[in-house]
Amino acid sequence: MLQVKNLTFAYTNKLVLKNLNFSIEKGEHVSIIGESGSGKSTLLKLIYGEYDLNNGQIFWNKTEILGPKYNLVIGYDFIKYVAQEFDLMPFTSVTENVGQFLSNFFPEEKEERILELLDVVELTDFAKTKVKFLSGGQKQRVALARALARDPELILLDEPFSHIDNFKKHHLRRRLFKYLKQKKITCLVATHDKEDVLGYSDNIIVLNDSKILANETPETLYRMPGQPLIAAFFGEFSTIDPYGIVYAHQLKIVDVSDISVVVTNSYFKGNYYLIEAEYKEKAIYFQHNNALNKSARVFIDITR
Repeated sequence: MLQVKNLTFAYTNKLVLKNLNFSIEKGEHVSIIGESGSGKSTLLKLIYGEYDLNNGQIFWNKTEILGPKYNLVIGYDFIKYVAQEFDLMPFTSVTENVGQFLSNFFPEEKEERILELLDVVELTDFAKTKVKFLSGGQKQRVALARALARDPELILLDEPFSHIDNFKKHHLRRRLFKYLKQKKITCLVATHDKEDVLGYSDNIIVLNDSKILANETPETLYRMPGQPLIAAFFGEFSTIDPYGIVYAHQLKIVDVSDISVVVTNSYFKGNYYLIEAEYKEKAIYFQHNNALNKSARVFIDITR
């Protein structure tokens, strides 16, 4: 189990994280979300042991995670961290990068393990390609495979699909997170993308103003966001008095209601249009099957 107790950290005079407390059970998948600069990447680095804490403690089971003041070599064998900078060997092959930390005393087992991981990240066809010839998204997949090579107990992923295009991203995300669950590898993901969270995370930690704003299941936070910051992570929303936060899909056009709006824009979103309208001098958003004429006045109602 991962335990974070009273964690506080600052860069020189800039406070980044203050008095954080949470725990994660073995095999759980937890996402960390928050605006840029909220401390998501810093928290992962602290858990990895890259920095020294100002106050507090971090434990993996009974092992205290300590920073460079205590460890000549940063990190622990049971933790792997995939940063946004991949630190690969550019002049060697994909196979050599993935197998970098695997023993050469068992060549057949090593080769079998590398092939298994290349299949997980869908890079089998690039096994012999030198890393310097890969795209950014392919390099990110190599880094993911290398981190998994020795079956870590805990893996820390910082925006793990940020360089991967949408043609591959959805399928790869499913394969990777399914693999981690099957292997009971505890996973902590810092992300801006709700698609990394919904359907995969057991819990979400929301960072804001140096603190934990919320620590709940995805379903709980989606249904009861409570804060505009949380609602914005999941999708378009409006704040309408006296109803509070309302997602765009919860607003529908009706024949008559107390909410009369003037259409300002229609945005094509595939299977629906996102309609922007003005209500009491504020912009609100709702979904509709068709585009609406600009300046049209319509009534909308809330369906939760």
